[in-house]
Amino acid sequence: MKHAGPEALNALEPMLGSLRRLDRLKENKRSVFYRKSRAFLHFHEDPAGLYCDVRLDPADDFERFRVTTDDERTDLLNKVEALLRESPL
Repeated sequence: MKHAGPEALNALEPMLGSLRRLDRLKENKRSVFYRKSRAFLHFHEDPAGLYCDVRLDPADDFERFRVTTDDERTDLLNKVEALLRESPL
């Protein structure tokens, strides 16, 4: 599965804007977010849709979430926001 290209990222721009407003995340390049010095979240695309890889547990690998629909994006944003509230480090 390839990393999301410019057209896919344009479709994700509202979600990217929400992620940019989270002060514990830093966007090093468009759509690649870091938490502290470690990669935390990035996006992929394939014919089946758009996906986001997120490191919900700092000790684990990325988990993949589908973010093709608005509901899927909202659900993932809620997970990320909850995680950042619960473990601010």
